[in-house]
Amino acid sequence: MSAYEQLMAFSHTTEALGQVAGRLGWDQEAIMPEGAAPQRAEEMAAMESVLHARRTDPKVGNWLAEIDPAQLDEVGRAQLRHIEKSFERTSKVPADLAAEIAKVTSRAQGIWAQARSDEDVAAFLPTLKEVVSLKRQEGQALAAGGDVYDAMIDDYEPEMTAAEIAAMFDAMRPRLVALRAAVLAAEAPAKLSGTFASDKQMALTAKLAKSFGYDFDHGRIDCVTHPFCSGSGLDVRITTRTSESDPFNCFYSTIHEVGHAAYEQGIHRDYLLTPIGHGVSMGVHESQSRIYENQLGRGRAYTGWLYEQMKAEFGDFGIADAEAFYGTVNRVNDGYIRTEADEVQYNLHIMLRFDLERALMQGDLAVDDLEAAWNDRFAADFGYAVDKPSNGVLQDVHWSVGLFGYFPTYSLGNVYAGCLNEALRRAVPDLDAQLAQGDTSAATGWLRENLQQHGGLREPAATIAHATGAAPSGEPLLAYLEEKFGDIYKL
Repeated sequence: MSAYEQLMAFSHTTEALGQVAGRLGWDQEAIMPEGAAPQRAEEMAAMESVLHARRTDPKVGNWLAEIDPAQLDEVGRAQLRHIEKSFERTSKVPADLAAEIAKVTSRAQGIWAQARSDEDVAAFLPTLKEVVSLKRQEGQALAAGGDVYDAMIDDYEPEMTAAEIAAMFDAMRPRLVALRAAVLAAEAPAKLSGTFASDKQMALTAKLAKSFGYDFDHGRIDCVTHPFCSGSGLDVRITTRTSESDPFNCFYSTIHEVGHAAYEQGIHRDYLLTPIGHGVSMGVHESQSRIYENQLGRGRAYTGWLYEQMKAEFGDFGIADAEAFYGTVNRVNDGYIRTEADEVQYNLHIMLRFDLERALMQGDLAVDDLEAAWNDRFAADFGYAVDKPSNGVLQDVHWSVGLFGYFPTYSLGNVYAGCLNEALRRAVPDLDAQLAQGDTSAATGWLRENLQQHGGLREPAATIAHATGAAPSGEPLLAYLEEKFGDIYKL
């Protein structure tokens, strides 16, 4: 076997073990008994130790030194790029630190969930201090004297920096704030009211998932506190949640996670259990969930079809017609929760988190001051006070599990989705006529052909440029939002 073949065989096993570790995480969130948490922390740490050892195995370095990239095709060079980057980054982090992070963040997840349930920030802060300290140590090891937060972002969005993100957010913020103010000053569409049984929501949500092409032969839907997607290739699972007063939470959480799942299910089978057999970045991943959820799922055409499905499932629920329902689905509301935020305000939630976690990682904000900093910033951005910790600093799972640098990729995903939607509409001019029938195949097929199937073949910005024919820009997203909500709110 050549050095490249040996490297790929070794990598295949590492990728398979990584999937096992991911399944442990899915189980912890979805069905694990509560009392198993201490043991699961040890199991996760053990898996991380095994993976860290494989990713830093000297044999990997030897094989990399032997391989001449010029002798490989595009796919081979992409595989090599991912393996080399992983080897270099992982080698910088001491094995005992990697295992300790896995152990502490697994334990922290349960502590956060209990603190959130009890509305008790103080109960979580000591654990969060541990997580922040460990992640800063990791960031310092990775940055090697550079910006700690940049090193963290690179885990989720390669080749992106905090300065670039800050510049993008600074350019977007004025137009988002102006649109929010104009919308909230206008007459709002009707609110949804009533009670919607959870079992009926789950029945309809399975239908919605199928309408967007989710493959249940290689996936499943479960209920959790915080919806997510897990896995890749032949086993891609999604989760959702129900609220009997808010079925949109269930429906659009599901469509959102189906977007993530479709990316993983759509990657070329030749890439299965290889380094490029995953979504290339969290920003690109989020572009799929957001275009499924928003530009497609919340568009006038698809909501017209959804309106009929809801009437069939729930009977008359108080919304006069499909056009009124479109307004209700897209109603801009005051609210605390990021995952429930409308398209106009969502990115403002992300900007808040980006600034706070950047300050935490750079040592400019103490964990003890985080709640006050959150509450002050929220009041400044949204104009009203946080009423309880579960609606504020405790609402997201990300910091408890050490995902610093992850939050800004949500807004990058919205930006990328705006670019993709613009290109998709050019390519499929009769798309709305199909969506009005609940048929998303032209849209999902275009996304699979132009983006999803390629997995990690290209870097994130190049992935979007390949699909759309242009470099990523925030302009298509802002233009889409201003046109859509200007129409709904008659601005």
